[in-house]
Amino acid sequence: MIEIPVEDISATCAPGCDEPALSVADAERTAAVLKALADPVRLRLFTDIAIKPGETCVCDMPDVGVSQPTVSHHLRKLREAGLIDSERRGTWVYYRATDRGQDVLRAVQTLS
Repeated sequence: MIEIPVEDISATCAPGCDEPALSVADAERTAAVLKALADPVRLRLFTDIAIKPGETCVCDMPDVGVSQPTVSHHLRKLREAGLIDSERRGTWVYYRATDRGQDVLRAVQTLS
């Protein structure tokens, strides 16, 4: 086995490899998005909102097999991750994908 002195290791590395791929802040934001989408119910709710132009009323969301309070919990997690925004109008809440959410939707679609 060939041993390379520690001071020479950076010389064998490609340019820029000593820089982190993601900053701590970027890694935390990305992890929050991935965590939010790791749940199948949240992923279904998110894609249903994001693929539609404009807004989606909570009253028009498809049945995802969970109770209404659980749907509300999942929608809150998607809002906290910055993927969707919401606006209350009277009794109903309307949801739309954020710009970041649209970017994430395109990435998700490439995985399917």
